[in-house]
Amino acid sequence: MSELDARLRDEIDDQVAEALDAYLAERRPRPPRRAWPVVVTVALGVATTWLVPGAAWVAWLAIAVTNVAWLVVVSGKAG
Repeated sequence: MSELDARLRDEIDDQVAEALDAYLAERRPRPPRRAWPVVVTVALGVATTWLVPGAAWVAWLAIAVTNVAWLVVVSGKAG
């Protein structure tokens, strides 16, 4: 009985491994995330707002334009 259990476990293990291999082979690889420039520019905006509050609106406008342009370029490459 013990031998049958071991063989059954091995067979189940092999079937699960084959199914997982087939599933992983069919999946498309995920593109790497490219959001780090957005995070960096927002951090720079926060630092600018803290250091030079009077010019903060200029910095945030530049950050918004840069981030939108970056996201448009990245989304265009992913497609």
